[in-house]
Amino acid sequence: MSEAHKQYLRSLVKYRRKIKFFRILVFVIFLILWESAADFGLIDAFFFSSPSRIVKWVFSMGKTGELFTHIGITLWETVLSFLFVMLLSVAVASLLWFSKSLAAIFEPTLVILNSLPKSALAPLFIVWLGTGMKTIIVAGISVAVFGSIISIYTQFHQTDPEMAKLIITLGGNKWDIYKRIVLPYCVPTLINSMKVNIGLALVGVVIGEFLAARRGLGYLIIYGTQVFRLDMVISSIIILCVIAYGLYFFIQRLERFVNMEM
Repeated sequence: MSEAHKQYLRSLVKYRRKIKFFRILVFVIFLILWESAADFGLIDAFFFSSPSRIVKWVFSMGKTGELFTHIGITLWETVLSFLFVMLLSVAVASLLWFSKSLAAIFEPTLVILNSLPKSALAPLFIVWLGTGMKTIIVAGISVAVFGSIISIYTQFHQTDPEMAKLIITLGGNKWDIYKRIVLPYCVPTLINSMKVNIGLALVGVVIGEFLAARRGLGYLIIYGTQVFRLDMVISSIIILCVIAYGLYFFIQRLERFVNMEM
């Protein structure tokens, strides 16, 4: 490794550390300003809460274990919804890729379903499936699955046609093209789709918990709003942000691992 390359790597590490430092600094300044505004009466702590009130609420709920139950349920529902979204997306996109007739029939339907406001479907899921985890998982799936199918199916058709002709020339068939060209070529798209879908699945799960749950962070947000416990509402929203970041970070690590393997 040349000295210039080593110097570049050192400067890159230094830059990343500087960015992390300033991110933390901005967050700390925000917390200080928020707490100070509440203490000095610039904002109403009853409506806007404060970092200290949030910490007290988290500790009080954490002592009983109730908070971890709500977090665990929301996280489990999100992971299940995400896994179902990815499996359905790849399966349906593959089926459409293999059959041009099916693609011609169902592609407009997928576009229409993807454009629907998914919160409008949640009441129907409650009527069809009742309340409970099943309805919430279906709500999580509905938010992400249609867009994911369209994205993956579109990418399937952008593989190199010359490579496909080569496979056919060597005696292969469409399954060989799919297995050896289409899927490997679409790995980056699948990873990017996972990054988007993990967040959308969380959004769908929270929407489902708003309407059909008795446990979970979405339920805490709705319940806290109804009884004017804004500490509960804001704390639950912050925890959802932390969960979203954690899930995205996991997918990002998976992407790095896949890139190293490739």
